[in-house]
Amino acid sequence: MSKPCPCTSKHTYDRCCQPFIEGKKVPETAALLMRSRFSAYALGKVDYLLKTTQTVERAKLDRDELAGYCRSVKCVSLKIISAVQGGPGDESGTVKFHASLQVNGKRQLHIELSRFVRENGDWVYVDGDSN
Repeated sequence: MSKPCPCTSKHTYDRCCQPFIEGKKVPETAALLMRSRFSAYALGKVDYLLKTTQTVERAKLDRDELAGYCRSVKCVSLKIISAVQGGPGDESGTVKFHASLQVNGKRQLHIELSRFVRENGDWVYVDGDSN
């Protein structure tokens, strides 16, 4: 039996985010992409994080820095607060979430309103505003 999904969806990893991260399926909504990106951070799947970032923004990322961040943070839980648009028929959307993280042994709550768009038909992360 597969382990619980890091995105804390109450599904097993093999039936939740793993098919997205392994490229076997494409997230149909921005919220599903958000969940799979959280799991990718939790598991250090840097290639998936890069692939699912908008091309313009991806060029600004440093792969080694991103990998280091993934190693330094423990992703504890994710709660999707709201999703506006970002559905199967939309071209853009936003997802507000709370991510419980552990950094240097201390619990932190990261709250973000993330923006997503479709790029070549697939959802990608653009950027976000943190509280």
